[in-house]
Amino acid sequence: MFNFKKKNKNDYAELEVRNLNEEALRQAQGDEEDDDLEEDATAERGPAKGGKEADDDVVDDEEEDEEEGAEDVWEEMSEEIEEEGQLAVDVYQDKKNIIIKSTIAGVEPDDIDISIDNDMITIRGRREKQRDVAEDDYFYQECYWGGFSRSIILPVEVDAEGIEASMRNGVLTITLPKMHTKDINIKVKDEN
Repeated sequence: MFNFKKKNKNDYAELEVRNLNEEALRQAQGDEEDDDLEEDATAERGPAKGGKEADDDVVDDEEEDEEEGAEDVWEEMSEEIEEEGQLAVDVYQDKKNIIIKSTIAGVEPDDIDISIDNDMITIRGRREKQRDVAEDDYFYQECYWGGFSRSIILPVEVDAEGIEASMRNGVLTITLPKMHTKDINIKVKDEN
């Protein structure tokens, strides 16, 4: 029904790739800004002296090629990287459990991935549009379609083996049993 898993080091590879892609996007944006600054500085200096205008044209052509290449990379990367929506949740406790509730109507239980790693639980899924509608045909478009996720740091230690999840009327409920810990009194010896 739901996909539960404990994370291991291999699961972080996907996150690392996502971080690298975001860094490349930032770098591409920064390169474009640097090129704009160089063009402004060249315009302020005026034309080159000593018959070097032809050399400047070659340099300008190379800069234009680099700009076009950066724009192509930026366009490809922005298509590949999809922003995830953040899932709204309620997190509360009773005497024995931590309970997480979230409205995720329109998502099948098999399409929800719930993972736990130490003191953090992550809920991830995808809400697909049932049909494509032209932008001009919308009067309002407020619903989020696409991938979503939410990571929650748990306030207490939980029993990962006892976690249960259910969905009723579009509301996901995750019940995480609290770990039973006993208070242990430790007597301090006087060694004097």
